[in-house]
Amino acid sequence: MSTAESSSLRARDARVIANIGRLRFSPLAVVGGVGNRLIEEGGRQVLDLSASCGPAILGYSHAGLAAAVADACKSMAGASLLAYPNENAVALAEELLRITPGSGERRVWFGHSGSDANDCAMRVLQAATGRSRFISFIGSYHGNLSGSMSISGHTAMTHSLPRAGLLLLPYPDPYRNNFTADEVLKLLDYQFATTCPPHQVAAVFLEPLMSDGGLIVPPPGFLKALQDRCRKHGIRVVVDEVKVGLGRTGKIHCFEHEGLEPDVVVFGKALGGGLPLSAVVGPKEIMDHAPAFALQTTAGNPVATAAGRVVLRALKEEGLAANAERVGNAFMHGLRALGKDHSIIGNVRGRGLAVGVELIDGNTGEPVPVVTTAKIIYRAYQLGAAFVYVGLRGNVLEFTPPLTLTEAEVGEALGIIDQALRDVIAGRVSDAEVAPFMMW
Repeated sequence: MSTAESSSLRARDARVIANIGRLRFSPLAVVGGVGNRLIEEGGRQVLDLSASCGPAILGYSHAGLAAAVADACKSMAGASLLAYPNENAVALAEELLRITPGSGERRVWFGHSGSDANDCAMRVLQAATGRSRFISFIGSYHGNLSGSMSISGHTAMTHSLPRAGLLLLPYPDPYRNNFTADEVLKLLDYQFATTCPPHQVAAVFLEPLMSDGGLIVPPPGFLKALQDRCRKHGIRVVVDEVKVGLGRTGKIHCFEHEGLEPDVVVFGKALGGGLPLSAVVGPKEIMDHAPAFALQTTAGNPVATAAGRVVLRALKEEGLAANAERVGNAFMHGLRALGKDHSIIGNVRGRGLAVGVELIDGNTGEPVPVVTTAKIIYRAYQLGAAFVYVGLRGNVLEFTPPLTLTEAEVGEALGIIDQALRDVIAGRVSDAEVAPFMMW
């Protein structure tokens, strides 16, 4: 390795950062960002089609966000919501309650990530209801803390066993159709009648659009029917909006597409606009169950919550949900058009700017091997765009760009994706090149 290579950001990262390097999708090493583009070492700008895996919904160097964070740092109102209230945290909580549907008196809890927010929701629901069991879905990803991990069902989580008593249901996939919505509901009824008495179940955790499981849009009416069954038995409904909420799907809340009325809503990723911030919104009798239930010293600090206030204001003032719907529809239309030239594109699906492209063997319809997906992402990086893959078989390209993406940038993205597909199919990317970037 040359001196220049050994002193590169990637080489230094590999020497000091634990484990994470194995989860990278490409050689991209970032030194800055502007608009919807990341600036890599050397100065090249790369179109970001994943918003850094979701959080950067305002893109990079957003003027309002930068100003609010700078102001909050200039005269910092403490650093801990535990010790004393601060204006930004209280005002953000008030705004979250205003925009999140729900009845009765409710409260807000702040954390740093979707992982800790789902973890908090799980623990407080168990304690407040006196019920110890939960329902979630195969393919679900609710976080990477011991509690939120224990109620997840993704193939990447098999290194950690689910919590005792967890009922994992299939998430019906209209494209693969391994289980229909009716079959899943029938299975739930059977479990209720046999091995999972509903009076033992505190809550069901659901994603209104399954993200890491493959960007799966549920069949119409399925989640509403599930909610109705749970409500009959006093089972609380927790909606995980961490990755798909706050305007991404063309509505402020993704659950609005499904007609859901959640008891608890979990926010993360986008809420901080790139800063670490999450939130749980739920009924007072649940959220106030115990005063020291989920203590995190810097959660709700005035700097991160200042960013959260800008995100909610920008959603309204900049019309980001409407932009996500319009630009997302154009993106999906263009991707489906690419499917006419590329038999590897089996299915294009999503809502707004949460878009998945399922890659298949054009002859058999089976998922492509994950190395093929990795090659497409690697080649797209070389051509100037960054995105990731998801799915239980690692064969779904995931596009969750900043909500500020433009139609011109969609055209640019489609050209890069088209060329990346052509180059990979032609064998221009080797197995060795992508070996370090196989993610999960």
